[in-house]
Amino acid sequence: MKLDLSPQEAWQPRPYSQWNEDAARHLLRRAGWAAQPPEVARLMTEGLKPGLERLFPAKAGALPKPRLIANIEAANPAYAQKIRNAESREQRQVLQREQRERQQQGLQDLAIKWLQFASRPENAATEKWTLFLSDVYVVSQEQVNNTAYIFKHQDIIRQGCLGAAPVLTKSISRSPAMVRYLNLQDSKKNAPNENFARELFELFVLGEGNYTEDDIKQAARAFTGYRTQRDEFQFQSNQHDGGSKTVFGKTGAFTGDDVIDVAYEQSAAGRFIPREMGKFYLSEDVLADAYLAPLGDWWRSTGYDLRQLTHRFFGSRLFFHPAFRGNYIKRPTQFFLGLVQDLNINVAPYPRHSLNTLRLMGEEPFRPPNVRGWVGGRLWINSGTLNARRQLVETLFAPLNEENLNADEQVELVAARAQGVGTFTVTEERLEKMLETMTADQITARFVDYFLPVKVSETFRANVHSFLTGETEGSKRLARLRNTAVTLLQSPEYQLC
Repeated sequence: MKLDLSPQEAWQPRPYSQWNEDAARHLLRRAGWAAQPPEVARLMTEGLKPGLERLFPAKAGALPKPRLIANIEAANPAYAQKIRNAESREQRQVLQREQRERQQQGLQDLAIKWLQFASRPENAATEKWTLFLSDVYVVSQEQVNNTAYIFKHQDIIRQGCLGAAPVLTKSISRSPAMVRYLNLQDSKKNAPNENFARELFELFVLGEGNYTEDDIKQAARAFTGYRTQRDEFQFQSNQHDGGSKTVFGKTGAFTGDDVIDVAYEQSAAGRFIPREMGKFYLSEDVLADAYLAPLGDWWRSTGYDLRQLTHRFFGSRLFFHPAFRGNYIKRPTQFFLGLVQDLNINVAPYPRHSLNTLRLMGEEPFRPPNVRGWVGGRLWINSGTLNARRQLVETLFAPLNEENLNADEQVELVAARAQGVGTFTVTEERLEKMLETMTADQITARFVDYFLPVKVSETFRANVHSFLTGETEGSKRLARLRNTAVTLLQSPEYQLC
């Protein structure tokens, strides 16, 4: 990666004179999911700085707790008691299997509700930011096995994602999902578990190589006594080691919060999240320390303010540099939600048209592969996942066959339509309306400029235009329009952002 910017120039604001539609589309695709024409027009009207203040406000919007999760959460204590009181091993196994099925249904409901919430333009940037931080503060339903905990963990991130990073990290240490995922509930005064302390330093705050094994051992003592009870965090003082500890050369009777504060005093803390942002939003190639150092120093001076960091990062000259245009493979979530936004459709309210597809593309929501989260990049693409991407595009242009839906899916469909949500595929009527209201030049511009994140040649553009105008008969023109859209959305170019 070659940059013709000095580290001092890199994080300066993009000049006002260079603000244009191309830059607005780049911001929307990278900070969110897609560059919808009305959103591009809005950014052009308000300008970059006001646009960033709107995209990353003082507080992210709240995702309402899904009804199914609320029901499971309310029933959990009684159900756990029922399992404990089972009269036989076989009965207990049946109840446990039912519990797992209820948890799986709850997770699917949460994932669909999140996809629907994140697909709205007003939530796109903050929900992608929440997704990024979820890839830092990783937990997985696979180990947690409690959908209510997963929802609560995501809510903790969402509530703190635009505040101070140390405050968020302290809240994360009290997340019931994190307590269970990294075995804090097993950490006792006389037998500290080191998992959380290790990941705190390596994956949450500092990065590998910026701590010692002794720092981990000492820090682990500070987090003893962290527990969950009745689905809430609880601190058990009788299991906490209140003795003196030495972490990063400082000594005191540190609590967990104290250790987090000491960790953020280290210079590496300023560079860690910016480095991860670079990998998530810009390029598989890690930004050089020469570029990360000035941003990290500045971020530390703000008290690790995450909102200020988003404004600085996404408004910088480096973010808009040509090296970061059309060079990054979309993760499955972005590919899916980008299609939803580009095609102006809704997320279907049942798993087969969303969650099953995401799983086949390699990213099942709330089930990251390990504590490091999703690696991504070129690993998103292989013959199987690429075929799943192509099939998704075909599905979104096929008529919805309601007779093939099962009873639960039909109930969800009726409920969605009652709320005014019902456009789950691109219908012939919509394509016909496009042909009636737009010229071939306008359709070509929409497809090429708004669908594709890369600059195409004039020959490419001319071929698209020529194909669209190759037929004058109605049904054949309609078929050509559909085939053009499908081909472009299945193209290698559309896999990039």
